[in-house]
Amino acid sequence: MPQQDDGMEKRRQKREAQRKRRQAQVRRMRLTLALAAVLLIVCGVGIYKLTQSVDGGDGQPAQQVQTVPTTEETKETTPIQKSPITTIHIKAAGDLNVTDSVVNAGMAVNSYDFSPVFKDVAAILSDADLTVMNFEGNICGAPYGTETTSAPAELLTALRGCGVDLLQMANSCAINNGLNGLTATLRAIRAAGIEPVGAFASSEEFQKSKGYTMTEIQGVKVGFVAFTKGLGGRGMPAGNEELVNILYTDYATEYKEIDKTRITSILKAMEEEKPDLTIALLHWGSEYNDDISKTQEQLVSLLRKNGVDVVLGTHPHTLQPIEFDESAGTLVAYSLGDFFGEADRGATNYSVILDLEITKDANAGTTKVTDYTLHPIYTVRENECVGNNDRRVVRIGTALSAYNGNFLDKVTDSCKSSMEYALTRIDERTAIKEEEDK
Repeated sequence: MPQQDDGMEKRRQKREAQRKRRQAQVRRMRLTLALAAVLLIVCGVGIYKLTQSVDGGDGQPAQQVQTVPTTEETKETTPIQKSPITTIHIKAAGDLNVTDSVVNAGMAVNSYDFSPVFKDVAAILSDADLTVMNFEGNICGAPYGTETTSAPAELLTALRGCGVDLLQMANSCAINNGLNGLTATLRAIRAAGIEPVGAFASSEEFQKSKGYTMTEIQGVKVGFVAFTKGLGGRGMPAGNEELVNILYTDYATEYKEIDKTRITSILKAMEEEKPDLTIALLHWGSEYNDDISKTQEQLVSLLRKNGVDVVLGTHPHTLQPIEFDESAGTLVAYSLGDFFGEADRGATNYSVILDLEITKDANAGTTKVTDYTLHPIYTVRENECVGNNDRRVVRIGTALSAYNGNFLDKVTDSCKSSMEYALTRIDERTAIKEEEDK
């Protein structure tokens, strides 16, 4: 089992400590109210007895009654029962693509600062027990941008500041800058306080991690595994095949032969640790294509048979359907679209942040996805905002409210119309399939 990053663990501990403090406050309040009620009853009884002792209840002086002092042994206490139900929230976003426009969005005086880019969505990303997204790029030094897909380390700093805990690194950009670039990227991600998933700096690291990441959130044990359909047409150097988890044996050509041996071996190793819930991050499908392939359906079946409860897809750059089985408590999101990128093609300028509600019932011995919420987001490009030429990610609802309120930095009329269209398309694209269509 891989060791979790100290920064990520500290943030989790802080969140859990905050919850415990809130729970303790509720318990103290209930106890105070209970004690107040008992005190009122005792006072009432005391007044009644005092009245009776004065007149004996029949007009005659009452006899003196000897009282026995209450001791600790005579007190009854009601133990506070711990709830068997635990609910956590895991949030997921789609692709963060390293391009020229993305890098330029973080340019500052003699440095980079990407925090303004994500300022509007930071509250959503950070308000979770754990947040994950796909990082389609590298952190391995200049030159930065589209040609190298390398970004400044400040991009990771901004993501960490937004509450991002895990980054999927099994994707088509994993070895864009060779194995040295992969190693440098993984090192930078961990240095930023984030944990990479699905890629490894060495065979020894893969063997130690067994190919997955395990974490515990409020007593809920969640396993994460990540796979990619390929590596941008590249092949892994001989002897280093284990450094990236790949779905297909023919990953450099046709993507038809599923690597069942590797997939099942990793999932079986994970199952031995008995996670309450297993989440697979899959970089699959076809870019700018809404079709769900036959092998994708086969992969879903294979993963479910091997204990996977949730599939979170990326790579197509556009939103795709969500399948939620409420009775089984499982979910498949075929593609979460682009979280942040070039946004220059149809349907790539909007997407969602997915909020998974996961409930563990200790009495029933079950852990399921019990609900989910979609937060629509939009990439505002440099010419789409009045008085502000900065590219950034915004919440569509908030941006429309700012437009209607005539805020100084409101979006343009055409951008407002594009956002309204995006809301309609988000509902259509992520619609759950009807039973007869399955």
